[in-house]
Amino acid sequence: MRAMKRTRSDNIFLFIVTVILVLVFAVVAFPLIYTVACSLSSSRAVVSGRVFLWPVEPTLLGYRRIFENPSVMNGYLNSVIYTLGGTAISLFLTLTSAYSLSRADFGLRIPVLAVFAFTMLFSGGLIPTYLLVGKLGLMNTRWAIILPTAISVYNLIVTRTFFESTLPQELLDASRVDGCGDFRFFLTVALPLSGAIIAVMSLFYAVGIWNSYFSALIYLSNDRLFPLQLILRQILVQNKVDITMLTASTADVISARQSLFELLKYSLIVVASAPMMILYPFIQKYFIQGVMIGAIKG
Repeated sequence: MRAMKRTRSDNIFLFIVTVILVLVFAVVAFPLIYTVACSLSSSRAVVSGRVFLWPVEPTLLGYRRIFENPSVMNGYLNSVIYTLGGTAISLFLTLTSAYSLSRADFGLRIPVLAVFAFTMLFSGGLIPTYLLVGKLGLMNTRWAIILPTAISVYNLIVTRTFFESTLPQELLDASRVDGCGDFRFFLTVALPLSGAIIAVMSLFYAVGIWNSYFSALIYLSNDRLFPLQLILRQILVQNKVDITMLTASTADVISARQSLFELLKYSLIVVASAPMMILYPFIQKYFIQGVMIGAIKG
């Protein structure tokens, strides 16, 4: 069968789409490339504005200074703990709740879903939440970062819709004929068929927890529990960098300090962003599939 010949309007449309995509790619890629190039350049090149898309006077000084700071490595470890633990708990709560709400034979699913949806429109606010966390004894513990935001109602609704569109009632009826109970059906049938939505929800929760710093800023005072994002915020906002040159106050030393600080900003951005950027390609193939299937019905 011969392929259809493109018309002039088709070629014009494809040209316009190609130009738009190239522009969007340039807008997205340039900041990333520029940040990496600056992080690998000398502080003099960064401050003087000589860096564009390629490192100038390549050096790893910025990364060495970052990882020589023990608080950064401790923050990295804390962020890994929060991300892995928080994602696991969030997935467990989201999947079990969404599956229950997707079952037509669950009589209370409409009232329960309405309660969940209500929290999307109205919340207690920061002060009541802070008081609640304190009353529960979670203040200044790792649980204060994980539990208060353990479930997203939006993710719950998307996952519920995914289960409704992927697990027909006939499949459940057939499993019951074979003696399969509800718990076993969820573990052996529902979860294996839900790889796409599990991958998508894992990405959503992991990115949200990894990038979060506000909860740690509010609920934590022990710097040994600070996540990486809060450590980086302190370094960037308060300029808390261990530089041996700070004992003098000459103009040259101050200038060197500011130059190194500018270099550290770009290195810190790369360090904080790298884990999620490395993770994304491995689950990219599930991303569109999971979201689109979950959006078929609402």
